[in-house]
Amino acid sequence: MSIDTSSNVCSTVGVRWDSQRADRQGQQTLPGLPGLVRSVETPEFAGMVFHEVHARSVLNKVPGQSPMPFRWTINPYRGCSHACRYCLAGDTPILLADGRTRPLAELRVGDEIYGTERQGSRRRYVTTRVLAHWSTVKPAYRLTLRDGTQLIASADHRFLTDRGWRHVAESDEHRRRAVLANGDKLVGTGAFAAAPKGRVDYRCGYLSGIAGGFDQPTDPKVIERAREFLTGADSISLPVERPLVPSEEWHKGFLAGVFDVDGEFGRGYLRVARTGRANVGTISEALLRLDFQFVLEDQGHRSGVQRVRLSGGLAEHLRFLHTVDPARDGERELAGVAIRAAERLGLESVEPLGLEMPLFDITTGTGDFIANGVVSHNCFARGSHTYLDLDSGKDFDSQVVVKVNAVEVLAAQLRSPRWTREHVAMGTNTDPYQRAEGRYKLMPGIIRALADSGTPFNILTKGTVLSRDLPLLREVSAQVPVGLGVSIALVDRELQRSLEPGTASPQARLELVRKIVDAGLPCGVFVAPVLPGLTDSIDRLDALLAAIAQTGATGATVLPLHLRPGAREWFATWLAREHPELVPSYRQIYARGANADIRYRRWLGRRVGPLLRKHGLAPKEARTARVEEPTWPEGSLASIPEQAAPVQQEQLELL
Repeated sequence: MSIDTSSNVCSTVGVRWDSQRADRQGQQTLPGLPGLVRSVETPEFAGMVFHEVHARSVLNKVPGQSPMPFRWTINPYRGCSHACRYCLAGDTPILLADGRTRPLAELRVGDEIYGTERQGSRRRYVTTRVLAHWSTVKPAYRLTLRDGTQLIASADHRFLTDRGWRHVAESDEHRRRAVLANGDKLVGTGAFAAAPKGRVDYRCGYLSGIAGGFDQPTDPKVIERAREFLTGADSISLPVERPLVPSEEWHKGFLAGVFDVDGEFGRGYLRVARTGRANVGTISEALLRLDFQFVLEDQGHRSGVQRVRLSGGLAEHLRFLHTVDPARDGERELAGVAIRAAERLGLESVEPLGLEMPLFDITTGTGDFIANGVVSHNCFARGSHTYLDLDSGKDFDSQVVVKVNAVEVLAAQLRSPRWTREHVAMGTNTDPYQRAEGRYKLMPGIIRALADSGTPFNILTKGTVLSRDLPLLREVSAQVPVGLGVSIALVDRELQRSLEPGTASPQARLELVRKIVDAGLPCGVFVAPVLPGLTDSIDRLDALLAAIAQTGATGATVLPLHLRPGAREWFATWLAREHPELVPSYRQIYARGANADIRYRRWLGRRVGPLLRKHGLAPKEARTARVEEPTWPEGSLASIPEQAAPVQQEQLELL
């Protein structure tokens, strides 16, 4: 693969970068990516690969149904070298070979999982391995089934139904392919249950379950878990007494302990315990508390030994494993079990989310895998996939697609008689001033092309590389309206490192705002995302807004955390690990989806309104009135009145 020297960027990057080409070092690149020039990795960006492409188009039209106040965007990059946690996707739980689950984004090549294959007249579960793992940035769709199962996928993805494999939706390239229709029954078990929290009451229940078992534990995994609960952090002292009113978590731990000592797996059944009559009552109470159906089987022994057999088939067996999380696993115990469609897995709806997002995928030995309880096809197999979009990449935060000819293509598009010089936004999807811009230097040419054509524009960023272009931005602001916005979530450096690794520090971003204002340019600040219970106190908000006001920012708006599909699972894991005491409140605030509950949003609005007015950062018309729904901060949009542009945070990947 040779370098095309017609690209100014390719030639200026230089021979040294060409010697770093990933495709010459044995690393798999993206053979199906249209316009691919080369793939490069360099010590300057450890762990990252840049896929340089020649794009056919740079101006992107915002979908017609979008509530954004502009119709056109430019994204010279796909993927992000910031590695911001808020941009991650892949929370769909995948069924592993041990019966447990793992988020799709966290799978690795070589992991053993379940797929399916046809054996005789039936399709059955079989174990397989992950052969490849990557992501692509595409328009996202939400599938909802009758039992409440939800999945996020691209239009190209396929699921197994009672009518065979069906794509999520039609696409421009494939308008006549078989697609999902309401009423189609998907094949599988339905949504997987969430794991227990593992707190003290779960641990106490687990130790009680082991102590009450018929046998003594012999499995090394069980012994190790018991030892950890007794000697690790928050260790528990013996004897462990049964609470007067056991919690649900205690019941989960108790069942896990009993199962680890006396449980049995079998094809088509799962026996919870072989136990004495004295223990049956507690086991039955726990199963009823967790809505499990079961049967007591008397073994006829004088000792009163009984078996407790779980009813409901594979779906309930998996729900038991995931709900109580025993230390022993069901390694390959599902292999050979037939899969089937079910009425409760009927498709209720397929809805376009109206935004592009990183969507992960894998290749497996069977060509499929089990995604949140339904059979999903490998739809992006590297060897055969030839219709990847220009914005595809291996991983959103480690594989960046760079449109190296963006300046030339944009200039040609702006010269078209059909271009009417409408407002153009940059930074609403991926940050144009991410670290890679320091290498590729695409933005100066883009800015100059927009200004020379008389096109107003705005830029939203959290990258301090923008300061390099301030002289140019000041110059072109005399030709066209220019709006600038900077995202600053918090001032706590340690919390920022945990949530936004690879991004500029809060202090560096505040200094960026100061430099923008000193250059005579407007700059609005997005205080986003505000984290409930962590950064929403009056003291923290007041301190941050005071610091923003000292920079001379022209305005600010405050937005709560938006847990879009994909980020939700990662954030929940992080929160449970770092701040477990906040998990219950987050479950309430985000019970209905990605947006914070309207009551919290109104509470936050009432809290920040006086603070915005106090520091002179509120919209002009709200400086003597109550702040209602957040709007774009003053200075962040150029030719569009900010007060007429409510912020639709779900449309802004950067936030």
